[in-house]
Amino acid sequence: MADASPVKDGHVLEIQDLSVNFQTGGGLLRALRHVSMDIPARRIVGLVGESGCGKSTIINAILNLLAENAVIQNGVIDFQGRDILAMTQDELRAIRGNRISVVFQDPMTSLNPVLSVGRQMTDIQYRDNLSKQAKMERAARMLTRVGIPDADKRLKNYPHQFSGGMRQRIAIAMALIAQPTLLIADEPTTALDATLEIQIIERLRRLHEDIGCSILFVSHHLGLVAEFCDQVVVMYAGETVENGAVRDIFHRAAHPYTRALLECDPARIREKTRILPTIPGEIPDLVNLDDQCIFTERCPIKQHGCPLTIPPAREIEPGHFVRCHLSELEVAA
Repeated sequence: MADASPVKDGHVLEIQDLSVNFQTGGGLLRALRHVSMDIPARRIVGLVGESGCGKSTIINAILNLLAENAVIQNGVIDFQGRDILAMTQDELRAIRGNRISVVFQDPMTSLNPVLSVGRQMTDIQYRDNLSKQAKMERAARMLTRVGIPDADKRLKNYPHQFSGGMRQRIAIAMALIAQPTLLIADEPTTALDATLEIQIIERLRRLHEDIGCSILFVSHHLGLVAEFCDQVVVMYAGETVENGAVRDIFHRAAHPYTRALLECDPARIREKTRILPTIPGEIPDLVNLDDQCIFTERCPIKQHGCPLTIPPAREIEPGHFVRCHLSELEVAA
């Protein structure tokens, strides 16, 4: 893999062979299995998949904030040359919110309701040796950059005095005020309507270009991913089943799950219908896994001579990786 040093053409973060289990009353739940993915410098990587496929577990692993019942079986999360999983608590606190920031999906609950926006935006600058006035001025400039009018005055307001779209802009401003190397956007537009969704994405795009950070963009909205991201990682039941440039994923999808996921996108429905497309079957039980391909029970092409065993990740085109024995058949379809 490429050098993980923070150079323009390198990788800000590399996840290598990560496996995470959770101890549950019903047994060992294998939430992530041999996950590998890269986030290049100054690029936007989309992370997509059904609910329960492991997206949130990846985010929590990157932040090293996994639940107490989590067991990291193997793997490395290399952030600019250092393994996050081997860092001490002091080292983790130094990078969280500073070099790695997060925008959460619900702007209604991500801000403290009893503190003014100005207080919250100055508190998060506690690492900087600046006066309170200087921190307030920086906060006002950041609010202006995300499109909050009269930023100097609005710093005195409380979260409930802002609309949902403005609260999400404030959350973005707070995440980017330290100019992080990596921004994790965890479904940042889920709670917003379509118009606000477009506005928030456009703000993120401009700030990404200005600040030059990398972004891990987690979303169920495939249209936004196609428009916003440079690369896409497709997850299914705790595995990365396909990974490539956004154009390869959306125009030359090689895994049957990726193709089924794209077919379920409402934006692709050309005629009025009462029945929305779905993927038949259910995600397998991650406590009772066998040695078969994870997608076997729902796969529409397994009858084409598939051995049904767990497929290795293969590079079928430059930069386009897939875990499927019949990926050539899917590309040609």
